[in-house]
Amino acid sequence: MTDITFIISRIESMMYEVTFDPVQRKGKIIANISIVDEADFKKVLNLIRQAVHSGLSVSPYIKIIRSGEKIGNLKIEKGKTGIATACSITIDGVLLKSGVPVKPKFGGVVEIHDGSPLRFTDILTYESTTIDPLDVLMSQELTSVTEMVNTGSGKILANLREAPMAARDRIEQVLDSLVEAGFSCILEVGEPNSDILGIQVGRDKLGIAVIGGTNPMALVQEHGIDINTQEMSILLDIGEMTHIDEVK
Repeated sequence: MTDITFIISRIESMMYEVTFDPVQRKGKIIANISIVDEADFKKVLNLIRQAVHSGLSVSPYIKIIRSGEKIGNLKIEKGKTGIATACSITIDGVLLKSGVPVKPKFGGVVEIHDGSPLRFTDILTYESTTIDPLDVLMSQELTSVTEMVNTGSGKILANLREAPMAARDRIEQVLDSLVEAGFSCILEVGEPNSDILGIQVGRDKLGIAVIGGTNPMALVQEHGIDINTQEMSILLDIGEMTHIDEVK
């Protein structure tokens, strides 16, 4: 019998491997890899760009993997194109490397109204599932990222982690440096011992809600385009990635 591995185990091991330093803007981040038909690539790139400009991605940096090329153990089939984008668990890795014992809790759907996050409407804990919660929630078509891009209100993918309230100053310092490095995906940082977006946090903890890295893919999916995404697929050096506005 094969042992079942919950997604939290994979998350924790990948967090330890993140080497990205937001101040130096060097090192490895966790990337998601999406595969699309070559024929859809221009359309997909345009939709991802829309998501980035609407603040619905983890970072604006991407890497294009053409047909026949390899990334990690993955070879891109003929007629397909791969797109590597930043995964939000990178944030946990950077916090961990900065001495903050951060604990990823769950992925979920957050309702946004006029640009302000209101509450989590659906959640799946990392300790109760063997597949990425955002992948499950995306497949259930619970998002309205298109509406969010067009009106500033809608439902997007996000995830939550807890950290000790004693580390608050350090957390704010690290998150500020991440934002300056282009990782402006922090949705909300909660107050110690207080609910965050309708979710209770542990004693002497605070919650950090981060925009999910698969929102651009949800936007593509909402436009009826086939996209196959492997979350937390690979560790990728930020130096290999390009700002989306420079990709043709």
